[in-house]
Amino acid sequence: MILSIASIVLFLLYAVMMLYYFFLWKKIPVYKNSVSPSSPKLSVLIAARNEEETIGHLLTALENQSYPKEFFEVIVIDDHSTDKTAEVIRQFEDVIVLHLNEPVVNSFKKKAIETGIQEATGDLIITTDADCLPGKEWLATIASFQVEKNSVFIAAPVVYEHQDNVLGIFQALDFLTLQGITAVSVHHKLFGMSNGANMAYSRKLFNEVNGFRGVDKIASGDDMLLMNKIWKNNKERIHYLFSREAIVTTPAMNSWKNFINQRIRWASKAAHYKNFSITIVMLIVYIFNLLFPILFVAGFWNNEYFFWLIVLWVGKTIIERPFVHAVATFYGKQNLLKYFLFFQPLHIMYTIVAGLLGQFGSYEWKGRKVR
Repeated sequence: MILSIASIVLFLLYAVMMLYYFFLWKKIPVYKNSVSPSSPKLSVLIAARNEEETIGHLLTALENQSYPKEFFEVIVIDDHSTDKTAEVIRQFEDVIVLHLNEPVVNSFKKKAIETGIQEATGDLIITTDADCLPGKEWLATIASFQVEKNSVFIAAPVVYEHQDNVLGIFQALDFLTLQGITAVSVHHKLFGMSNGANMAYSRKLFNEVNGFRGVDKIASGDDMLLMNKIWKNNKERIHYLFSREAIVTTPAMNSWKNFINQRIRWASKAAHYKNFSITIVMLIVYIFNLLFPILFVAGFWNNEYFFWLIVLWVGKTIIERPFVHAVATFYGKQNLLKYFLFFQPLHIMYTIVAGLLGQFGSYEWKGRKVR
């Protein structure tokens, strides 16, 4: 009886939250590029480790940007690469190459970004990853938006390029949900979320908040932990760039091991958020998902709980679908929705495992063991 009541209460909480996200998503206006009265100087920072197969494509895309070349610089920070990453970079004459040589404990990417910012001359720092691909209007859209909104931090959209297999489709669907929550949370000032593959911030303000100091020993969080430091006193000047021209494409993980390691890495920073709202949201999501294996085990003692398990599985799908469909439409991924119901058990289990290991376990990333 108690478990049945808990199931109803948790489902209602989760349903209200998802419907609220859907309602707020519909209220986000699509940004249209305007003719900017000025062209701010941009510094594009790319932390790269063993990216010989991908970084050339990114640097070519940056060469082909519509934004005037005299108003942006590209800085690649080579993080102890052991392949031909440096050789590929040297083929691009206008790219500034830095090397991360000193010993670092845990947070290599933060150190790489700090190193890049020390050499940067742009007013606005833009970060992306070496395996990402932006469209030709990417920098122009960010610059125009920043000038119009007077932003000190911009979170922007990211989408997965994926293979048409179980792993690829599952990741793409899961990531759409995360991107939708990011857009809603930032635009409506609920809490700070961002992805280091596509974000921008004021170089001056980065220095004013002492950069990553205080979170520099945490392996992950070059995006959200920095954003939350800036959020504390600058929430009204933090914006989400809701524009298809600003989308950056990044590849999905190519193995289940890499996928789990990535999600553990993301979950590992959760305990360091200083925002009560995001903590409550994560707790509701985690406890609601934890309910499913509990009901499954309880069903062997009382068949009624198997009924509740199926009802919540279908109910979860129905309540999430409008929000995920709206986000998928923005990214042109509506065709993935036909798999949504069947991936629910997989999504539930990975949420539980990654959330737990993110707080108490270690993971491997870029060939390194990280805690």
